[in-house]
Amino acid sequence: MRHLLAATAAAALFAITLAVPASAALPVGAKAPDFTTMGALNGKPFNLHLKEQLRHGPVVLYFYPKAFTEGCTLEAKAFSDATPEFRKAGARVVGMSADDLDTLKKFSVEACRGQFPVATAPADLIKAYDVSLPSRPMSNRTSYVIAPDGRVTFVHSDLSWKEHVAQTLAAVQAIKAGKK
Repeated sequence: MRHLLAATAAAALFAITLAVPASAALPVGAKAPDFTTMGALNGKPFNLHLKEQLRHGPVVLYFYPKAFTEGCTLEAKAFSDATPEFRKAGARVVGMSADDLDTLKKFSVEACRGQFPVATAPADLIKAYDVSLPSRPMSNRTSYVIAPDGRVTFVHSDLSWKEHVAQTLAAVQAIKAGKK
C-alpha cells in the first residue's frame, strides 16, 4: 500500500510539473548554443553535432520531456509523418530529451520510425537552451527552428505537442521561400 501511495504521489507531482506553462528564453535572432552529444537514428547510436547538422540546412531542434510518454510519442510520430515535408523544405529534424541513450535507441525506432534522430540533452544543454522544467531533470516541450547561420528563427514553447509540427514546418517553409 505504501508503494502504491508513493507511486501515486510521484505521478501526481509529474502531472502538476507538466501543467506548468512552458517558456523558452532563447529569442528569435539569438545564436543557438552549439553542442555535441550522443544520438540515435533508427536504433543506431552516433555523435550528433549541431554545427554539422546546420551545414545541410535549417534544423528543427525540438525538446520533449520523456520518451514513451503519450504526448512525446504522439509528437515523435507526427514529426515522423511530416519528415518528407521537412526534407522538401531543406530542413532536418532532431528530437532532444534527457533520456539515456538506450531509451533513445529504442524510441528512434518505435516512435520516430527511423525518420529522424533523437539525442541526449544533458542538464547543461537543457539549461543553455532554457528549456528545463521546474524542479525536474528534464526539458519542457520547446521547438526551435535554427537557420544554417546558427541563429534562432522561430520558437514554439507549449507543453501540448499538437502544434509543434505544423508551426515548425511553416517556419522552415518560410525560410525556403525567402521570407525569413
